Amino acid sequence: MKTAASDVYDNTSDDPTRPPVLILGDQDFTSVTDKIAGIVERPSPPRAWYIAFAVTVSMTGVLFAMILYLILTGVGVWGLNNPVGWGWAIVNFVFWVGIGHAGTLISAILFLLRQKWRTSINRFAEAMTIFAVICAGIFPAIHVGRIWVVHWLFPIPNYQAMWPNFRSPLLWDVFAVGTYMLVSLLFWFTGMIPDLATLRDRATSKVRQMAYGFFALGWRGSHRHWHRYEKAYLLLAGLATPLVLSVHSVVSFDFAVAQIAGWHTTIFPPYFVAGAVFSGFAMVGTCLVPARQWFGLKNFITIYHLENMNKIILATGSMVGLAYATEFFIAWYGGNPNEAFVFVNRAFGPYAWAYWIMVSCNVLIPQLFWFKRLRTNVVVMWIIYIFVNIGMWFERFVITVTSLHRDFLPGSWGYYKPSIVDILTFAGSFGLFFTLVLLFVRYLPMVAMAEVKTVMPIADAHSGERRAVGDYHGDIPQEIRDRRSHS
Repeated sequence: MKTAASDVYDNTSDDPTRPPVLILGDQDFTSVTDKIAGIVERPSPPRAWYIAFAVTVSMTGVLFAMILYLILTGVGVWGLNNPVGWGWAIVNFVFWVGIGHAGTLISAILFLLRQKWRTSINRFAEAMTIFAVICAGIFPAIHVGRIWVVHWLFPIPNYQAMWPNFRSPLLWDVFAVGTYMLVSLLFWFTGMIPDLATLRDRATSKVRQMAYGFFALGWRGSHRHWHRYEKAYLLLAGLATPLVLSVHSVVSFDFAVAQIAGWHTTIFPPYFVAGAVFSGFAMVGTCLVPARQWFGLKNFITIYHLENMNKIILATGSMVGLAYATEFFIAWYGGNPNEAFVFVNRAFGPYAWAYWIMVSCNVLIPQLFWFKRLRTNVVVMWIIYIFVNIGMWFERFVITVTSLHRDFLPGSWGYYKPSIVDILTFAGSFGLFFTLVLLFVRYLPMVAMAEVKTVMPIADAHSGERRAVGDYHGDIPQEIRDRRSHS
């Protein structure tokens, strides 16, 4: 069935018997390749890309300047005090790790569940996973104070015969986040190999041909190559799936294994995982909506894809809201006066403004997605994504600071305020994140061409599974094929 390119609401039909149209327009294998590869192959990006890149690189420079200033001066430049010994560093770490969860869920879990609608958005989400984990990894490294001995965190022999404390959840983070980064990177790269081979064979310059050829690993699209590729991709998806649940569970143990009221709770692992998926999908949507508009990808990233993402945001946001209510119920039902005080203090104490921003952005605003007209409106959904990102950062802030700032003794109470170094470091992490995103959309295909071809109606017209899964040889320019035939 062919649909008009302007028929953007074709996928939102209320007829449950009608199969969804995942790719709009009169598309065939060659047109898909020409459109997606053409974004990478254009001689120079639009002027808006240069402007955005200049802004993000400047913000990244601010990040590294603040890190250098921190190393030369000490962590006293942050807003930490007694009793708030954990501040924006741990808040930002948990925030960025959470954002990285959407990519693995879209790629691995939905792949194992055979959800075809993931094919248009999985590449973009996987890349954001890598970039978010890179940003997250900065904060544990710099918050230790003496960054020049950060290698002591790892269980490697050293001249002092010191070994890390394996009972510390901070060490568990090193292994959990490191494993997650490695598997996510392998998963992202493996899925991109067929598309890199396509860019290699379409390259018009020697430099591009050598660069894409190096990373394509000699891919030729043979039956053996596809067999090995599919096996490896399936194994990596199986490895990545439990990591979605384990990584943020381990991150939640930073708080849950402590004896501090407000942290010592068993609900944190599932609560953190749901919140990570919630914030991750919101950040993917925040970047994906402008990208589909600026690069003309509305036929590939349709309203149907965005609506499915919004449904997941609605579901996970409701789970987060249930966790908020459960925390208050347990604080009352448990009969622990310290626990009850912490939660009353969160809602009505000095940081009540932060708590109600969190509740409004994470619980109330996403409920608008119950209405079909709103969850299929691009402007409305993008605004909701922004609010969710804000709310999820405030969630980590509320958990960290409000449990510490009023200690067991009133004489130890204090009020935490971030310093300008805290603020600039956090803003700079966004600069690093978006710099990597801009480089990704400039030099790599942001949509998985080989996977998109598997869900196109035209794939059924070809005999043989290998042709259906995206034989890129039909997309090689004619002059290159002629040159090969004579060689």
